[in-house]
Amino acid sequence: MGSPGEDERRWLLFPRLAAAGRYASSTPSPCTCVPGCGAPGGSCVTCPTCQGSGRIPRELEKQLVALIPYGDQRLKPRHTKLFVSLAVLVCLVTTSLIIFFLFPRGVAVHPAGLNSSTVAFDKADILLNATSTLNISNPNYWPIAVTRLTIQVLHLSLVVGQLSRSLLLHIDPLAREQMLYTVASRISEESTYKICTWLEIKVHHVLLHIQGTLTYSYLGHEEERVFESFEYADYYAPPPRP
Repeated sequence: MGSPGEDERRWLLFPRLAAAGRYASSTPSPCTCVPGCGAPGGSCVTCPTCQGSGRIPRELEKQLVALIPYGDQRLKPRHTKLFVSLAVLVCLVTTSLIIFFLFPRGVAVHPAGLNSSTVAFDKADILLNATSTLNISNPNYWPIAVTRLTIQVLHLSLVVGQLSRSLLLHIDPLAREQMLYTVASRISEESTYKICTWLEIKVHHVLLHIQGTLTYSYLGHEEERVFESFEYADYYAPPPRP
């Protein structure tokens, strides 16, 4: 057995163990010895937790404290910095990929000019049915749906034709589609009418200013894209007979 001073220090250093020892059996138990402690010059001490009986009360089971030496390798796991760096790198790469694929990109709308036109005259007006082409590019990684097209045709700053059409055109991711639209225009400007019906003039081109708005939706969100173009239309046709 150790000296009284050593036993007192052990009870002060391990108060929970001492409390467990007080709840142990009151019958003195033989000391628990390590191999060789009975040899001459060796010493033997009693476990303060169970007083050598090898058992503790169940209510003190969760109060046991495990003491690990400061130099134990379990407190210094290897490759900690490597694992932390890899975790941070994986998080950054994942976030960058999510932002790259989900970041919305504006749909590109490019007028491709007149495709065909028909001209007619009445006594004072020029009637024009012009079919134009619109190129729509989807740079996103998800499909879009074109839901509405609004067109306004101007000649000499005057509105001569309008179109408002609801449509549903699906465009796949990273795809490009062409869309045709026809606008009926009526020009009542007197000088333009004379130029287009004057046989001595060989060129009968009239400049039209086309303004449009394309509405499309994606991922439950709706956006608009405004475009404009200037087109020359050939208005030559034989004048109406009186």
